[in-house]
Amino acid sequence: MISIKSEREIELLRIAGKITGDTHNYLLPYIKPGITTKELDDLSYNYIISRGATPSFKNYDGFPGSICTSINDEVVHGIPGNRKLKNGDIIKIDIGACYKGYHGDSAWTYPVGKISTRLENLLAQTEEALFKGLSVIKEGTRIGDIGYAISEIANKYHLGVVKELVGHGVGRDIHEEPDVPNYGKKNTGPILKEGMVIAVEPMLNLGTPNIFIEDDDWTIVTADEEPSAHFEHTVLVTKDGYEILTKR
Repeated sequence: MISIKSEREIELLRIAGKITGDTHNYLLPYIKPGITTKELDDLSYNYIISRGATPSFKNYDGFPGSICTSINDEVVHGIPGNRKLKNGDIIKIDIGACYKGYHGDSAWTYPVGKISTRLENLLAQTEEALFKGLSVIKEGTRIGDIGYAISEIANKYHLGVVKELVGHGVGRDIHEEPDVPNYGKKNTGPILKEGMVIAVEPMLNLGTPNIFIEDDDWTIVTADEEPSAHFEHTVLVTKDGYEILTKR
């Protein structure tokens, strides 16, 4: 069942979302060649704790990190470790913060140093897809309308849409109903209502949409080793539109 959030819940979700967005901003100056993903993880953990929240992903189904750090052809769920970022990499950082039992969830893809024009385009186009998907959200929109809008942008730029991974509802759990796919048909799927909170998160690949899971049982990579980008915001559905809860 898709829950409608109360005013009290929405206020807590706003705070959780702000902490999530602020953590992204806090990390930004550290995302440069030579830093390890574990160092980024430690910085995130300490910052989230300092804000009176806890990292949503820490020990979630056994995930060992506080954030997900996915580099280049890694789509999502990369485990922080001793790998150092290199000039020309792109890194997807997915952050969740839990405040008084409510979650914020946002991912962003960042350039490391100077990246190729090809990668610059991938990042810009995937971010464009996110905001195109958000643009259709309001009371009465169907979930399929969001996926259709995202896939329109993906198809325009000949990007692969990852279908096995989807957006989702957000609330007391980091992943709630409904699923929010990045593809779909107009006028299909559940109807959005004022007070619902969802995460929209296109994951688009430069090559094939096909993916597989690495031996660590977490890291998901593209089947052809081409780069992937991931952008995500948690939003509140309003009568006439949406409110981004994880503003950066």
